[in-house]
Amino acid sequence: MHRLIADAPDARPRSGRSRSLALAAPLLAGSLVLSACGTRDDGSGDDGGQEATTVTIGFDAPLSKDLAAVGLGMRNSAQLAVKQANKNKLVPGVTFELAAKDDQATPNIGQQNAAAFVADTSVIGVVGAYNSSVSAAMQSTLHDATMVQVSGANTAATLTQGARYKTDPQREYDNYFRTISTDAVAAPVMAEYFFKDLKIKKIATVDDKKTYGTGIVENFTEAYEKLGGKVAIHQSINPDESDYAAVVNSVKSSGAQGVFYGGEYPQAGPLKKQLVAAGFDGPMGGGDAVKDDQLIPLAGGKSADGVCAHSDGAPVDSLDSAKSFVADYKAAGYSEGYGVFGAYVYDATTALMKAVGAAVEANDGKVGDIAQLRPKVVDAMQKVAFDGATGKVGFDAYGDSVNQVISVNCVQDGAWKNGVKIVTVK
Repeated sequence: MHRLIADAPDARPRSGRSRSLALAAPLLAGSLVLSACGTRDDGSGDDGGQEATTVTIGFDAPLSKDLAAVGLGMRNSAQLAVKQANKNKLVPGVTFELAAKDDQATPNIGQQNAAAFVADTSVIGVVGAYNSSVSAAMQSTLHDATMVQVSGANTAATLTQGARYKTDPQREYDNYFRTISTDAVAAPVMAEYFFKDLKIKKIATVDDKKTYGTGIVENFTEAYEKLGGKVAIHQSINPDESDYAAVVNSVKSSGAQGVFYGGEYPQAGPLKKQLVAAGFDGPMGGGDAVKDDQLIPLAGGKSADGVCAHSDGAPVDSLDSAKSFVADYKAAGYSEGYGVFGAYVYDATTALMKAVGAAVEANDGKVGDIAQLRPKVVDAMQKVAFDGATGKVGFDAYGDSVNQVISVNCVQDGAWKNGVKIVTVK
């Protein structure tokens, strides 16, 4: 196992909570309008005949359109956590229910979903979103309601440490947490892999203009250039388009030996396919949003060879801690795979339910009014620590995951080979 030591700035978290009764009317209206967009699953927990209080866990992700496969795998993982919590009576006297909403990977829909969750008096907290840009749109609404938001997929460092995360990190939203590492942690691992392991000294960078894509390219570029690499050209694509000829031609003529793409697999696959068709045979790197089985057919099978993307932690199927999660997920018979984020969403959902348990216990074992319990769950969430499917689960002063292990995965012979390099970042 290789180790990459990264300097960490002194933690100077800033927390602040604000509430506004003026939000109540529009939030309620948003809830009524969006009620048809959600689905609920009570987990079918057996309460043994005893009366239990139902507490709802909100869930937000893209459940339709291009990113449906990854979003549905995340939703299934959250459902599994809820079902197991009810079966095992994780919180005595409480039955958890999952309310899932589709944000279609669109920030304004995510914000509307957040408003609907706030207005629903049974919702204690929210798991999601998948896209960093969507979570950014949700944060202030959930913060104003002092409601936990926890993601098992967001990686933009700005979400926890603010716009000046490199020089003056500040925690703006003390209700936001994540069980996955940030791009500021993972992108330097990919930069080192390309520069040192693959010997790529000159690279082209491409982003999709979104928060995640531009952020990971920025973090990759900084680390790559610090190692001595040169960025030959930087380009952007429109993710709503499918013809990337102009970008492909620019990359090919730049003299770059490889490409690093900041974006998601629905565009990464076609971009790689078009690069190969144009005669460009260099490797293509990307972040965890590129690491999906669907990338391979999108890239044209063998044309996907040479794509390398990082993922959080060691490969899930190799972790002893994840064996139960993997077996239980398969036994549940879900149509979609859990994907690269499933185990992290499972742990995120479990963390939220554990925080609810701590808050209820401190409240004399009673749930009481959900609106009054929400801030207590936020406080309890900061202290949550347990051994999860992905390993140690806990949060630092910014709400970031304390478990920072990064895997490099590459497509070889038309299939992903996971964990070709595993790095512990400290």
